[in-house]
Amino acid sequence: MAFAAMAMLLSPCAISHAKAPGLAPAAAIATGEASYYADRFAGKRTASGEAYDPSDFTAAHRSLPFGTRVRVTDVESGRSVIVRINDRGPWGKGRLIDVSRAAATEIGLARRGRGTVSLALVEDEATGTAED
Repeated sequence: MAFAAMAMLLSPCAISHAKAPGLAPAAAIATGEASYYADRFAGKRTASGEAYDPSDFTAAHRSLPFGTRVRVTDVESGRSVIVRINDRGPWGKGRLIDVSRAAATEIGLARRGRGTVSLALVEDEATGTAED
């Protein structure tokens, strides 16, 4: 597991969230506010070098390695989606993650613009380890 992901697993927020029902303690990493990318960013380059596509299930996180897959669960709706980290951010005050429009729509976040989500690392089914 990458150093950044391991550091997040040991953060106080992750430790308190690890006790939440329905999430494996090793997979839960954080809970906080999420928002989504505005359509005006479509086609613009992300920090990983790929173009932002609103229809892809991608996200921006400040420290998780590019390519990390994360389950984002909207606390209000209970719906979740798996996204791949391909950008840095969010830079909005107090935000944990920015997701693509497709991901926001899937979990019901697009209607509200932002909301509280929980994040969990997605494990590689073949090896049982978190992908990075």
